[in-house]
Amino acid sequence: MKEHLEHNQTYKNSQRIAVVHYTNTRKLVIGSVLAAIAAVFQSAGVFVGIGYAFSILATLPIVLSGMISLRIGMMSYVITIFLLAILQPSELFVFPFTTGLLGITLGAAFKLWNHWMMISLVGGIGLTGGIMILLYSLQFPVLGPTVSQTFDFKIATGILLFSCLYSSIWTGLSKKVYKLLFR
Repeated sequence: MKEHLEHNQTYKNSQRIAVVHYTNTRKLVIGSVLAAIAAVFQSAGVFVGIGYAFSILATLPIVLSGMISLRIGMMSYVITIFLLAILQPSELFVFPFTTGLLGITLGAAFKLWNHWMMISLVGGIGLTGGIMILLYSLQFPVLGPTVSQTFDFKIATGILLFSCLYSSIWTGLSKKVYKLLFR
């Protein structure tokens, strides 16, 4: 019984992200740099092909800044939106509701929960909500012209399942990059 409790505690400790204590100035600078990187990555979508691969990477800087501090994460999210208004205004519909929203929800989830499944679920629900707002409220064809802009339960379920899978990939990747950069 004692061995089981020790193993369980070891598992819980391995799931936690290390808390890095930075000065407020350093957090501000790191958050600003990460926001600039996110804006560049999101703007890369203008280059067809390889640009799309870089554009999905815009999630990572927002997650990392949220893992440092929720306040810095929100600041990075908003700064990235302002930078996109200057660099690539066409991305202003996509970033706040997809890659950016996934990044900020994952960053917040890393602060609130320790289990990867809960973190992934929260991120997936956030991404699903953002995609649904784009599709059904704003009538923006974020998934292309073939997806109907009238609500369909099957499509919504498919979006949720994909979002949770996509979020779990970002959960694992973000945790590894955070440990690599902020040890």
